[in-house]
Amino acid sequence: MQTFLVTGGVGFIGSNFILKARKEQWANIINLDKLTYACNPQTLAELQNDPGYYFVRGDISDTEMLGYLLERYQPDAILNFAAESHVDRSILSPLDFIQTNVLGTFQLLEASKAYWEKLSPEKREKFRFLHVSTDEVYGSLSPTDPAFREDTPYAPNSPYAASKAGSDHLVRAYYHTYGLPTLTTNCSNNYGPRQFPEKLIPLITLNALNAKPLPIYGDGQNVRDWLYVDDHCDAIQLVLQQSRLGETYNVGGNNEQNNLTVVEEICEVLDKLAPKPGLRRSDLITFVKDRPGHDRRYAIDCSKIKRDLGWEPKENFDSGLLKTIQWYLNNPNWVEEVQSGAYQTWIEQNYSDRQVASSPI
Repeated sequence: MQTFLVTGGVGFIGSNFILKARKEQWANIINLDKLTYACNPQTLAELQNDPGYYFVRGDISDTEMLGYLLERYQPDAILNFAAESHVDRSILSPLDFIQTNVLGTFQLLEASKAYWEKLSPEKREKFRFLHVSTDEVYGSLSPTDPAFREDTPYAPNSPYAASKAGSDHLVRAYYHTYGLPTLTTNCSNNYGPRQFPEKLIPLITLNALNAKPLPIYGDGQNVRDWLYVDDHCDAIQLVLQQSRLGETYNVGGNNEQNNLTVVEEICEVLDKLAPKPGLRRSDLITFVKDRPGHDRRYAIDCSKIKRDLGWEPKENFDSGLLKTIQWYLNNPNWVEEVQSGAYQTWIEQNYSDRQVASSPI
């Protein structure tokens, strides 16, 4: 069986990938994670006694630790999920995003190159470095613009998007300059189980469960393409095993929805699954001042990955949303653990001073 070094594997997408990789026996996993605020170690508790899984707490900028792990475990692939990923936080603290997403990726590439260059010819040929990125690097679309393609020019509009664009360019450069066998995926908005509740769907779900206001930026018409995380994990594994070297693939859910519609659908599902007498959860919707530089629309054209590798999403938005909400209802202990004092401080910092309106701004 192959061995993967996964960075950021306690985060949302990384943890779902690791659980699926072990369940389906894709590979043994070495998980390197810094355990920042968005991580809940209990997410991977079921792997505690799994001999094919090993966790290391550490930073991808720690070159000494990277060198040790690579020499010790001799991975067949490195999958880089490690990233600061929340746009609002990047607006308030951009340096954290530059340090992790740009400098951290650089250090990881350097360590990977040094490791790869010392492998035997056979292992060098099979080794892969897969970088997980975002559609936000492409900027914003108007309602009538065609969806992002792999050759869409980069035009990032937030510190987060700019930091991910920088990391993408570094990965590309290491392939073209040094021959490092890299792959890159740019995904649309992920949703599903185990997502930290600063992101829209878990934030709205948990607020609605507790009859708290449901904040929506601006007029709620910002559009995103929603990708169920399990489908994303399948795409990553497929790219890793079957793609040509140096390729980039857009991975989308074929599910464009505006934010207001998403919130209204969450309210409708919760009113059926967990009704509260006398409460219609859509009445909790509150429009708040928009965030700076809020991109209007993202949309992914994933025809390339379908054509080259045969991948397409299995979940539509309704089926994926139902599974997601049901998971949060079934896992109250996980929710309680992530909603710490630090999380409450963030909510207060990000939302308390925003203008509130009863109708869209």
